[in-house]
Amino acid sequence: MSHNAPAPSVAAASLRGGLLAAIFLMATSAIGPGFITQTASFTARMGSAFAFAILASILIDFVVQLNIWRITALTGRRASETANAAIPGAGYLLTALVVIGGLAFNVGNIAGGGLGLNAMIGLDPRIGGAISAALAIGIFLSKQAGLLLDRMIIGLGIVMIAMVLFVALQSNPPVGEALRQSVWPDYIDFAAITTIVGGTVGGYITYSGAHRLLDKGLTGEANLRAVTRAALTGIAVTGVMRFVLFLAILGVVASGVTLDLSSQAANPAAQAFQAAAGDWGMRVFGVVLWAAALTSVIGAAYTSVSFLDVVGVRSDKARSWATVVFISFSLVVFLSLGTAPAAILVFVGGFNGLILPIGLTIFTYIGYARSDLMGGHRYNRVLLALGAIVCALTWYMGARSVTTIFAFLGQ
Repeated sequence: MSHNAPAPSVAAASLRGGLLAAIFLMATSAIGPGFITQTASFTARMGSAFAFAILASILIDFVVQLNIWRITALTGRRASETANAAIPGAGYLLTALVVIGGLAFNVGNIAGGGLGLNAMIGLDPRIGGAISAALAIGIFLSKQAGLLLDRMIIGLGIVMIAMVLFVALQSNPPVGEALRQSVWPDYIDFAAITTIVGGTVGGYITYSGAHRLLDKGLTGEANLRAVTRAALTGIAVTGVMRFVLFLAILGVVASGVTLDLSSQAANPAAQAFQAAAGDWGMRVFGVVLWAAALTSVIGAAYTSVSFLDVVGVRSDKARSWATVVFISFSLVVFLSLGTAPAAILVFVGGFNGLILPIGLTIFTYIGYARSDLMGGHRYNRVLLALGAIVCALTWYMGARSVTTIFAFLGQ
């Protein structure tokens, strides 16, 4: 069957399992250690006004994910192959950016896994990082890798939501004020929006759920309605996770607790969880951070390697070994550095600021002008118009992001 031929509708049970896996892979990839730290830092600095940035990121997420998931399903190809078919060479550029960004981000994800186990059971962060990486590698080497991956992602996603919801209830946040400032903020911080968008929908995250759907055979016009519903559900799950985490930390800040943002070793999210629920809160934070880190390690590795189809890494065995190399390299870098330096994470933020507009530009062009790549389907013009607006916005934010990165690295 050709790439752009309509696929038959997938059996109901397989459809539900595939959609749920894609939803949670996208959601948990978007809530990594970096996002948790950023949310705590911005909430401590901005208070309820940060709610607007959260809402803005969800709206941008809605347009980006809906377009990329739907177009990917219609083409039946991975993003790198689709990009190359639309604009020769574009797929190689996108692959290079995603893989480099994913590798560097995984250093931070593995560091987050180490810090999570340290907060949870007092384990040395370097040992905890190595254990987390080894567990992720074990999942990919398992004979039941696909099933294990899906169950792990869904299970850890549910644990994260439950734990953060518990702390949010403990911290008693000013929900009404947060909702008001979601739509009518005291002030708007574009740097905060740029950072949150880059960390939640930039880089590999945009394509994680879409590529999982491809692996499940959810392609073609026959499955377009189900893919659209999954994208909307995924954005809703991600949005709830983001907003509940924000509320958990806002409750602590609103109660008068001052989070330390000054030192390099400061961990404002851990401080917030501990202030809300004491030593038990610190353990809960450890579980949340470890779950976020492990799912992000898996998401970054899985999605980055899925882009390597364009350079010939196509068989399941080749992908599994490429994933092992990917995670192992990230672990070696983490162990050699001992931590994930801010400079690396900021530099990768710059990559994310570029990957999103480049990829979205290519997909918007395909939607407008390359119906031949989508099996002759005439793509929804309203979604394309929204995509073009968001595309222009992400180019602006990407330029701002890169300017900030160079200024930071030049200090």
